[in-house]
Amino acid sequence: MISVHSSPIGELGTNDTGGMSVYIRELARELGSRGHQVDIYTRLLNSNGNGRKQTLAENVHLINLRIGDNGHLQRFELYPHLVDFFRALEAFRQREGLHYDLIHSHYWLSGRVGEWAQDRWDVPHVLKYHTLAAVKNNTPGAEKEPELRVVTEKHLAKTCHRLLAATETEKEQVVRYYGVPSDTIGVVPCGVNLELFRPVDRSEARQRLGFPQDEAIVLYVGRFAPLKGIRRLLEAMPYLTCQKRVRLVIVGGDGAQTPESRRLLDLSRDWGIQEQVHFAGRIKQEHLPLHYSAANLLVVPSHYESFGLVALEALACGTPVVATPVGAMENILREGETGKVVHDVSAQSLAEAIETMLRKGRMLSAETIRSSILEYGWSEVASATIDEYTVALGEHPIESYAVRRGAASIR
Repeated sequence: MISVHSSPIGELGTNDTGGMSVYIRELARELGSRGHQVDIYTRLLNSNGNGRKQTLAENVHLINLRIGDNGHLQRFELYPHLVDFFRALEAFRQREGLHYDLIHSHYWLSGRVGEWAQDRWDVPHVLKYHTLAAVKNNTPGAEKEPELRVVTEKHLAKTCHRLLAATETEKEQVVRYYGVPSDTIGVVPCGVNLELFRPVDRSEARQRLGFPQDEAIVLYVGRFAPLKGIRRLLEAMPYLTCQKRVRLVIVGGDGAQTPESRRLLDLSRDWGIQEQVHFAGRIKQEHLPLHYSAANLLVVPSHYESFGLVALEALACGTPVVATPVGAMENILREGETGKVVHDVSAQSLAEAIETMLRKGRMLSAETIRSSILEYGWSEVASATIDEYTVALGEHPIESYAVRRGAASIR
């Protein structure tokens, strides 16, 4: 696996670490538990440990490689250094005597490296974009992506052996914008760790977190990028007319002093809701179930998502979700039962949906909400991914390579 710009063990909620990192780590762990050997290549984020191989799970290793200025470059600044990254990857592979049956790259930057690897090693290349530049550029409120990314994604769509989309909608978007046949694209949803994300008694969760018992808590979890729609969520807060006091808890971000955090704090002051908003900062993933369980509901106010992993996590903890119609929201939410999708995405409509679910939430069972997404466990996602790997392997003469190199074919 290749994930150049984002480490699967990076701090969640930062600018370059989100659902994709969780996806890579959890999928690799599940594949490793089934006996597959998985190496994940990512950029080194500090000055130490270049070329270091660390064990993440059974049969899963992470290799950190230096790229540019010790990994401190912004993601779009990485592109000129991708050749050097691949050279370092290839040098490590040869030094360790490693031979791979298949490449799975994540995001367009990694896809470029994966393309060079597929040509050099003569093995199939599976690519998952995670987000699409062409869609972001046609989404109001989203930051515009450079033409280089659009051109590269379109090129990679036609050169890799298999594309993976998180939803049928994303598959249709790839066909529409990048002009590839639909049968070259497999659909595999994101997953959720059902062992980690479980319901905790709300009163207990609030007591452990120091949250008041008599407030309605609305939760946001994610990065602070504009396309995540936090501004829209803040704007919705003054429209709430609930009898009970409502507190908005925001989890994520790169720290209180970043421009994004200061901008959100200024907005909350401008709208007179600063006393209702609590910036919790970054939370380790193992502590997120407490926050989901303490909340009355999670809000996903995004302008664009390829899937929306945090919604699965909340539902697994028995917490309903209010979301805009992005990613898989319309597939995973049962209207009025486990959540609500807001099609009119104005701040006032978002507030009305939040109020509706706060009222209904008192009648919803945490276990019923959780049971609605049990099919999204990582075991099921890994099985579906292996099926897609098998398609890619079947379309490429990998067996001769495996026999020639003495490598075991993927099971």
